[in-house]
Amino acid sequence: MKTVETTFKLTYTPEQYEKAVEYIEDMKKHPKRVFWQGKEGKSDEELIYSHIAHRILSGFYNNYDPSFARRQIVDMVNRKSA
Repeated sequence: MKTVETTFKLTYTPEQYEKAVEYIEDMKKHPKRVFWQGKEGKSDEELIYSHIAHRILSGFYNNYDPSFARRQIVDMVNRKSA
């Protein structure tokens, strides 16, 4: 199977940031959840940005809305992975 690396540039609202902060704070209360797999050693800021990106991209995938894409997905770069 071939692999591609994709980098997204996203915008987010202050409300999305605050919701992500709340989510990460809540997850800290549940250290055994699957959420934490592969996230060892990441800073709170990395976790927050990761959560924002996940929510934006999964929301776009699950609820296709072209105006949403234009507002929040600013740029996307693809390259073949070695």
